[in-house]
Amino acid sequence: MTGPTGVRCTLMRGGTSKGAYFLAEDLPADPAARDDLLLRIMGSPDPRQIDGLGGAHPLTSKVAVVSASADPDADVDYLFLQVAVDRAEVSDRQNCGNILAGVGPFAVERGLVAPGATETSVRVRMLNTNERAVATFPTPGGRVDATGDAEISGVPGTAAPVVIEFPAGDAPLLPTGRIRDTVAGAEVTCVDNGMPTVLMPAAALKVTGYEQPKDLEEDLALADRLREIRLAAGELMGLGDVGDATVPKLTLLAPPRSGGAVATRTFIPVRCHTSIGVLGAASVAAGLRLPGGVGEGIAELPRHGDRVRIEHPTGFLDIDAVIDPDAGAALRTAVVRTARTIFDGTVFPRPPAHPSGGNDGSAPR
Repeated sequence: MTGPTGVRCTLMRGGTSKGAYFLAEDLPADPAARDDLLLRIMGSPDPRQIDGLGGAHPLTSKVAVVSASADPDADVDYLFLQVAVDRAEVSDRQNCGNILAGVGPFAVERGLVAPGATETSVRVRMLNTNERAVATFPTPGGRVDATGDAEISGVPGTAAPVVIEFPAGDAPLLPTGRIRDTVAGAEVTCVDNGMPTVLMPAAALKVTGYEQPKDLEEDLALADRLREIRLAAGELMGLGDVGDATVPKLTLLAPPRSGGAVATRTFIPVRCHTSIGVLGAASVAAGLRLPGGVGEGIAELPRHGDRVRIEHPTGFLDIDAVIDPDAGAALRTAVVRTARTIFDGTVFPRPPAHPSGGNDGSAPR
């Protein structure tokens, strides 16, 4: 059987997402050629992604492109690419903190970083935003070992912890310069602690904030309202026209129900996240600590310590968040995630579309 040339690929679960990890040298240098290849590898555009690696959901249609970094303050460069499921679109306009959890172990396994005898720290430059992170994980005997007792909501079983710390960046925590804004008639707090995020009370949108993601997605009036707010917030946050982007994220806030600080429902952009992204949660945690933000009167912040527990539809995510409210800056952000290699080998992409228009991934008619 003949077909397209295979590409070396590692499929990993990173946090509560799943994606294909590649060395940059194994993909075309030209972004257009790279994106065409990735669409064919993931099986897009097709709602089922039946002819590729994708799992028919944005959380399982992700790509990490990793390379040794020329920056003396980083070990590796990480480019995150979101591959649309039902559209021929690949976006680099955001980071992904969950897929980030697999970058350090991947870099060690592929020989980009030498492992330590007991644990390894990998300094990562996130090319999407030029922000930094340090991922630390166990390497007993100088080998990546994914077994451990760390448990994260939304993932069965336990695994080795990957502690990700985000140094304070240069971007303002408050992109609009204000703790509260009125956007398309809604009171919001716009915050960026690694992920541009718009916080708003769920009750203001006539929902409880405890609904199942599927039920929220089926609320067409809510979807229209969220689009209106997101487009206006994008302009206000300096992101320009975000009609075709997945940022900013929109997070609805409600009082906690399970011992956390707040209950959340997050939209990417109108699909409701079944959990919450790492960087989105980091922005939520920082936003909750801002006096006068929309979280006041909703969130129940801990009296002691830096840890903020963010409840989401399938459990919770703990974020260590320290901010300077006077300066409007994040001082420290850290999170515990887990990651695991599912397979490592060769992936064979779907053949390129025929000039006559066939083989384009569309559903049969």
